Amino acid sequence: MNKFLSDKANSVIPYVQGEQPKDKKYIKLNTNESPYPPSKNVRKIITESDFDDLRLYPDADVSDLKNLIAKKYKLETENIFIGNGSDEILAFSFMAFFNKGDKIYYPNITYSFYSVYSDLFDLDEKKIPLKEDFSININDYKNLDSGIIIANPNAPTGMSLKLSEIEEIIKANLNKVVIIDEAYIDFGGESALKLINEYDNLLVVQTFSKSRSLAGMRLGFALGNKELIKGLKNIKFSFNSYTINRLSILAGIEAFKDEEYSKESVSKIINTREKTKEELKKLDFKVLNSKSNFLFISHKKVFAEDIYLQLKEKGILVRYFKQDIIKNFIRVTVGTDEEMIIFINALKEIVN
Repeated sequence: MNKFLSDKANSVIPYVQGEQPKDKKYIKLNTNESPYPPSKNVRKIITESDFDDLRLYPDADVSDLKNLIAKKYKLETENIFIGNGSDEILAFSFMAFFNKGDKIYYPNITYSFYSVYSDLFDLDEKKIPLKEDFSININDYKNLDSGIIIANPNAPTGMSLKLSEIEEIIKANLNKVVIIDEAYIDFGGESALKLINEYDNLLVVQTFSKSRSLAGMRLGFALGNKELIKGLKNIKFSFNSYTINRLSILAGIEAFKDEEYSKESVSKIINTREKTKEELKKLDFKVLNSKSNFLFISHKKVFAEDIYLQLKEKGILVRYFKQDIIKNFIRVTVGTDEEMIIFINALKEIVN
């Protein structure tokens, strides 16, 4: 115990991100980043931006980007919140929609930041077990006594709920907030965005980190009922008015405009994902039906941690979670075709 720290700072167990070793050059398949660069328009706008403007605070309301998002999804700007990455929006959501001691429901295998936030903000986490096949049983999420957060597609499994299933959960909890974390939605899932105008208890959170290749810019957005967005703004402006910097705003606008490039990158990732699935099955791997930019896999004979360690020795990073239910699985980000060929060849050496 450090005598200078608060009880919370002493006790909280922080989120552990994917490792970023510096000892040699690795093929990074461990943090779900895009293998492709951002749109060339992003590079252009940043290199041509007015350096002198950096002495000025950015637009606290991020109006230009909000207007673009509102136009695309046929919403009002009052329905949109911009955050410093979707993680910040999720943190603000835990503060805006829950009181200290409140219950919050989510799957027992999901994005591990949810547990960190529950602890940090003194919430009573209620983890609902996944089914044996790692899918979500939507009936477990009906008529609950507090709010819900679901990653769709889920992480680290990559499995996705249908829009009709999401709607069933929303309709069964009309007096409770339902947060749908759609960080990976562009890789094959059905977005709940089209339900925003129908349900005032729905908040949808998305990111620029994955399909728009801007993980380094830290940019995300949420869409929902005006009152939910007002709650997020109340938290933001009580914390830091200027969470989005000028360069991130410029990059976000250009990335959002260049929808054709994003779709092209996503299409390549999906094609590589499906080809990699087939190669993994030939090597006797169990491969979950991912609708994300990663694969969750387990081998019939070689233990997951051994695979993770041997891949690391070969210069390939994947993600291994030492969690009982999934301790024999590794999560593999989908890279380029060339990277995945190297990955598959390395696996052949390991499992054979």
